Amino acid sequence: MKIIEKKVLADYQDTKITKLVILSPDIARKALPGQFVVVMAKEESERIPLTVVESQDEKITLILQELGFSTKLLGSFNVKDSLYALAGPLGHPTEIKNYGHIILVGGGVGIAEIFPVAKALKKAGNNVISIIGARTKDLLILENELKENSDKLYICTDDGSYGTKAFTTDLLKQLLNDTRHPMPYTLVYAVGPIPMMKKVTEVTKEFSVKTMVSLNALMVDGTGMCGCCRATVGGEVKFSCIDGPEFDAHLVDWEELEKRNRIYIDKEKHICNLNKL
Repeated sequence: MKIIEKKVLADYQDTKITKLVILSPDIARKALPGQFVVVMAKEESERIPLTVVESQDEKITLILQELGFSTKLLGSFNVKDSLYALAGPLGHPTEIKNYGHIILVGGGVGIAEIFPVAKALKKAGNNVISIIGARTKDLLILENELKENSDKLYICTDDGSYGTKAFTTDLLKQLLNDTRHPMPYTLVYAVGPIPMMKKVTEVTKEFSVKTMVSLNALMVDGTGMCGCCRATVGGEVKFSCIDGPEFDAHLVDWEELEKRNRIYIDKEKHICNLNKL
């Protein structure tokens, strides 16, 4: 579980996105697109769920956004440092098959999560259209990697500093509205902030396009024991860690999910403030 490569992909104002390549032969042999691992930097650390962005040659690649105490601690680790614990692969892998014409939407660090899916779906013979977006150019990641694994890549930024000045959902709606496209889109796959995924769901529902999302629900244990990551999907309680993390977007109770993910905001701010003292 030794870190063999580290790279800061983006560092802008209060946001830093870091890539870690970790030696983990057992997980590398079994991890599939859509699955994740749970990381503990130190014995006393929190358990952090992170998507396996890539797995090959006995190593796995993780990409994290340094926000709270635990992710910043993990981001402070360097090459040759070892992690206390690494569990996985966890969750159900993405169903990879030839759907036909598909659109992948990635917002912020969610771009890292759509990359392995884009790569696998392209290999399966799909026509892959990818839309990626960030607040500003300096926060965009994996542009070249997604370009290599997409038939067409659209880029947007909130401030217009790169690509189109728009939200990812604006471009998504334009594509679904384009009657010149010879074949209908059969799948939309989205990962990003909850408000973005919720908006994607609203847009695709209007066009009756199957939509899958990878939920970033609060997660503590990662194995179904704590129940923290529960979400209501199709009127039933599901656990993101063992039933997901991917679900039919049109069945997710987005209002409930938003409320649950705001539960610990005040406590997180308090911990971060204490860390600055």
